[in-house]
Amino acid sequence: MSMIRTALPLILVTSVLTGCAGLQKTDWPLCAAGGALAGGAIGAFQTASVAAGFGAAVGVMAGAYCYAHGDGDDDGDGVLNSVDKCPNTPKGTPVDATGCPIVTPAPEPVAAPVVQPKEEIITIRDVHFEFNKATLTPADKHQLDAVATKLKTEAPNVQLHVSGHTDSVGSDAYNQKLSEKRAHSVTDYLVSSGISRSAFVSVEGDGESRPVADNKTAEGRALNRRVEIKINR
Repeated sequence: MSMIRTALPLILVTSVLTGCAGLQKTDWPLCAAGGALAGGAIGAFQTASVAAGFGAAVGVMAGAYCYAHGDGDDDGDGVLNSVDKCPNTPKGTPVDATGCPIVTPAPEPVAAPVVQPKEEIITIRDVHFEFNKATLTPADKHQLDAVATKLKTEAPNVQLHVSGHTDSVGSDAYNQKLSEKRAHSVTDYLVSSGISRSAFVSVEGDGESRPVADNKTAEGRALNRRVEIKINR
């Protein structure tokens, strides 16, 4: 019987402290009360004064143990310290089940819309008309096909101005008429490629008055034999 009286208090105290270890720090009053009751029950095997003293001692011990070893939430994020992998999360930060900040994926970048200039001039430099002619060669038509593809998507909403140009060989009057023929030649081909004729608000010739290269060289004169298409959106 004496052995039981000696061993039983140790067993009960150990059980109380083990139970308190699973509580939170804020549960220390509950743990202290439980310890006091357990201590009183232990003291019942002795005298009444022993029961009261032992109950108080075990209650204080249990409460202190609970506060020291209990599981808490130091950063106040709602996740207990024992499972909190980010224990220093700033207050108010949304966290996941492990206590770490929830990372919101950055929105996908939105490509800025392509803004077309209100006015654009397409210079058909690769269309090098043969000397003294307004006839389009097969190579010229191939280049104009690319221009037609671009204009087909815009023709209903734009105004097109076509101007023909020549080199300086010949009289001004002759070159004026030749430049007009070249402008109409390009326009007719584009219309045959699917561009509405109503999109062309002007088709005219500027003769030799607007050279872009030196007319003293063959290369320069070839560059001056050109057609420009101005797009007004």
